[in-house]
Amino acid sequence: MTEDQYLGNLYQRFPVTIEKGLGAHVWDTNNKKYIDCMGGYGVALVGHRNERVVNAIKSQIDKIITVHSSLYSKTREEFLETLFKVAPKGLTQAHLNNSGAEAIEAAMKFARKFTGKKGMIAMNGSYHGKSMGALSLTFNPKYRKAFQPLVDKVTFSPFGNIESLREKIDDDTAFVILEPIQGESGIHVAPDGFLQDVRKLCNDNGILLIFDEIQAGLGRTGRMWASEHWYTAPDILCIAKGIAGGVPMGVTMVRPDILDCISKGEHSSTFGGNPLSCAAGTATLHALTQDGLIDNADKMGKLFREGLERLKEKHTVIRAIRGKGLMIGIELKFEVKNILMEGIEKNLLLLYSGRNILRLLPPLVISEEDVTKSLEILDELLTNEENRRNV
Repeated sequence: MTEDQYLGNLYQRFPVTIEKGLGAHVWDTNNKKYIDCMGGYGVALVGHRNERVVNAIKSQIDKIITVHSSLYSKTREEFLETLFKVAPKGLTQAHLNNSGAEAIEAAMKFARKFTGKKGMIAMNGSYHGKSMGALSLTFNPKYRKAFQPLVDKVTFSPFGNIESLREKIDDDTAFVILEPIQGESGIHVAPDGFLQDVRKLCNDNGILLIFDEIQAGLGRTGRMWASEHWYTAPDILCIAKGIAGGVPMGVTMVRPDILDCISKGEHSSTFGGNPLSCAAGTATLHALTQDGLIDNADKMGKLFREGLERLKEKHTVIRAIRGKGLMIGIELKFEVKNILMEGIEKNLLLLYSGRNILRLLPPLVISEEDVTKSLEILDELLTNEENRRNV
């Protein structure tokens, strides 16, 4: 592929050239149609070519594409007003940026300056990005090793173990950061009570709590915010991926007293809050809140997981089914590469988390028909793999 000549060997590439998309489907350059359970790693949240998003982008392009945040923008204002109508309690200000990693970087700086402390605690299995700061909070050694030394004062604690976390905090701990549902490490859902216990621990010790909902937020789990499943709100919330319907955007939402500690010029972004992203972001939020997509994520997610549990009874190679809403992990007893490639042949695009876990992040507009068809294809793929292995 010509792309490989110029981009280098930085991505796990699949032998598909995508030409167009609509809803939960994409088509390649040969006009072959696929059910998209990859969803651009969660970016295609409200569906490919969502009508609200497309119209908002077209309208904004005819006005202006860039307005730096040193100037005011009605488009940016509308996005912020729309976002904070659905934000977790207490979060009333934001820094607008361009990606999940940037949202994390901002959160790190804000938390350390506000508290005057340097210590940071992340979770085993965490993934927060690959820029130097975000990478410092990302657990997997394969991402970290070649780039050390990273930002220091980072400690990792087992996800779901409140006693271990309690032992790791000290007088210099500025914040605890976690994903309510871990994505990259295999769709691991926080145990019931853990988020509430972490919230209390942070409150009792003057520590900020940061939630990374870059993958799990914005309706993906059947609630606007994944943390709503545990009735818990953070001091800082990082979002990105699907917030602008496919246009690059990240947001770091904070308590106002936290952002007040940052002086002019201490943190900024040339492209952050540009009108194109903001227009698409407003349209995305309207799609989520007015078009029933969050309810559909809940309904279709339950349908998917019920079907997968039936497949688990049939196929002993399935170890576990995990997730909430349309954020689903399927842990297998063997590597998933063959299933990914054969899925492409059978018109189904799948994602992975590590070598033996299939990850499903379809657009929230996916239909019951597509869920049923996806389950049928997965059944066939697992049968074929079992036959190859004589399981």
